Amino acid sequence: MAWSIAEVARMSGVTSRTLRHYDQIGLLPPAGIGSNGHRFYEEGDLLRLQQILLMRELDLGLREIAAVLDSQADPLAVLRGHHARLLAERDRLETLARTVGRTIAELEEGKDTNEMTKINRPENLFEGFESSPAEDEARERWPEAWKQSQQARKTMTAADQERWQREVTAQMIRMADFMAAGTPVTDPAVQNEVDAHYRSVCRFWTPNATAYRGLAGTYVNDARFRANYDSIADGLAVYQHDAMAVYADVRLS
Repeated sequence: MAWSIAEVARMSGVTSRTLRHYDQIGLLPPAGIGSNGHRFYEEGDLLRLQQILLMRELDLGLREIAAVLDSQADPLAVLRGHHARLLAERDRLETLARTVGRTIAELEEGKDTNEMTKINRPENLFEGFESSPAEDEARERWPEAWKQSQQARKTMTAADQERWQREVTAQMIRMADFMAAGTPVTDPAVQNEVDAHYRSVCRFWTPNATAYRGLAGTYVNDARFRANYDSIADGLAVYQHDAMAVYADVRLS
């Protein structure tokens, strides 16, 4: 069964103009073009469009989406990883909302007796707040660098943050392609990609060899970092770690 571009636009909410643009950049070519010049789409094209829209919801750029769909990385695994993180973040925010609501209720209860510190279980004040072991370690071991990083982040606009996140995602996908191809982490092409990663980090702080090795360690030792990388491709966190360790030894030591 095939659907016209107008029917696909109606079903998906994507304009015909956008669908034509997706065709022009090679992201979503139609299954065929009729003698009248009209595009038509088949079921596989609709499934690809769904994946495109899902990744757009996750703030990936069109080039990054194309790289995921066309690379050896499993798009379904990528989406499952993002889905798991979104669900985890939703649960964390719901817990925070309950924490704040409970605190408000307990403080209001104490108003009548002027006991504004009336908290039944003090530990409940902190339920849902998230602490990053990697960030805590960085703050403790490299306090000046950590301050520099925080200051740099404060100067970033929302557009800057979105652009940076897309760059990070694109780098992860390129590294996943190297890993899938069996490219050794010592390969110059891999090390050039790590160099791009290092320069991206230097936008916030400038790690020496020891600090960069420490950062590499977080990708395998911090559960959230590891899940983030392994959602792109299983084993990517270890591959990234090993490539960064080589870079630290060869270029930063």
